[in-house]
Amino acid sequence: MKNYSNRIAITTGDPNGIGTEITIKALNALNIPPRDIVIISNTKVLNTYGQFNNNYEIIQVDYNSKIKTGEVTKEAGDFSYRLLEKACEIKPKFIVTAPTSKEAMNLAGHKFKGQTEVLEKFLAHDGQKAEMLFVSKDFRVLLLTRHLPLKDVSKTLTKAVIIEKVERLRSYFQNKLNIPKPSFALCALNPHAGENGLLGDEEENIMLPAIEAVRNRGINITNPMPADTLFINGVQKYLNGEKLPYDCYIACYHDQGLIPIKSVASEKTVNMTIGLDIIRTSPSHGTAFDIAGKNLANPESMIEAIKYCLY
Repeated sequence: MKNYSNRIAITTGDPNGIGTEITIKALNALNIPPRDIVIISNTKVLNTYGQFNNNYEIIQVDYNSKIKTGEVTKEAGDFSYRLLEKACEIKPKFIVTAPTSKEAMNLAGHKFKGQTEVLEKFLAHDGQKAEMLFVSKDFRVLLLTRHLPLKDVSKTLTKAVIIEKVERLRSYFQNKLNIPKPSFALCALNPHAGENGLLGDEEENIMLPAIEAVRNRGINITNPMPADTLFINGVQKYLNGEKLPYDCYIACYHDQGLIPIKSVASEKTVNMTIGLDIIRTSPSHGTAFDIAGKNLANPESMIEAIKYCLY
């Protein structure tokens, strides 16, 4: 097999969404040399949405179905899945993924909650687990739980889960960012951090014991802090171009972490998968079926996702 270990592999996502359009727009804006990029897609899909300015290598994945812009189809879901499978197979330096539809992939029989879980299936070894990290400059947010109902968060958030995920986060900072002693801020699960048990006991019974354990391993992390007040100072500093007080904020659930970072950097936020041998980046938005095929998609988040892999 050809060696792609120095390349950025880019998958174009759901062919009925905006993924191919923003991939073409982003690469044309960045004008990256062809030697650094490999596109995993299908020529028919690419030609539907535009043309690259550069002659990038394209690894073809079969797609014999009709492109139905704005529609959720099992054929598109299967194609999206096979793009990810091929990206993992060639072992590139980075993987950049355009948005896919969870519904479409599930219709095709690929029962995953997102691309993060697919990548974990193909890339994880020796107990590795994928983690979801959102980044805009030095504003970083790790999710302790990902795509699951809010009612299941407290059942999923165990002491062991917190310890494992914080350890993986430290490893990423040390081994990938060369930050030997990162500082982490932990969002409480309950309002007002539980008010000493009056508004919930997860902070006292689950989170504080986990914090004690990771501190004993030399990790710099706060006690559980009310998320609303915790993010205020960081958001203000981000908007003022100042250094944030923590290297990473750790959120208990999806919206708790994503509302602050997307509110201040919606088009500049990159969704990252860490914890595996290959780092994956992607735009922080979805397939945007409502504007698919209309040449209206903003490529800024895709540009940021690709730029992250260049430095």
